[in-house]
Amino acid sequence: MNTAYTPSAPSGGIAGWLRRAEAWLDDRGRPAWIVAIVAGFIVFWPIGLGLLGYAIWSKRMFGQSCRKAGRSHAWDRRHDGYTEMARAFRPSGNAAFDAYKAETIRRLTDEQEAFEAFLQRLREAKDKTEFDNFMEDRARAAQTPAEQRTTTGEDPRAAGY
Repeated sequence: MNTAYTPSAPSGGIAGWLRRAEAWLDDRGRPAWIVAIVAGFIVFWPIGLGLLGYAIWSKRMFGQSCRKAGRSHAWDRRHDGYTEMARAFRPSGNAAFDAYKAETIRRLTDEQEAFEAFLQRLREAKDKTEFDNFMEDRARAAQTPAEQRTTTGEDPRAAGY
């Protein structure tokens, strides 16, 4: 008597019925899944929520039509920038254009470095101004109690000011 369970073999009961229903929906495509999800929400909302979660988790809603050569759109979006950058630095075969492109890139790099240096000088000047104002305020605050003692003849801290 062989009682070994093989998950790939269709079986009776609920599991077999669910596999057949899934295959039937897959044969009819995404619209059938959408109809099943909506019907699930109408009949009993946890069923619809479960179907929606399963469709997203199993990539039935976003998997098949969003693939290009075995890669997903998300992968393409992440790596398109690298491809474009690599393509930009490849020689085009036209010597005059390649020289112009190299000169333009060099000029833009120089301008970017000059702008970054300007921003750094601007930050340093702002920091110096803020520090000078802080030191002046501190000197004024330290000078004020001494001036008050000489004009009134008494210590303002002792008078409770």
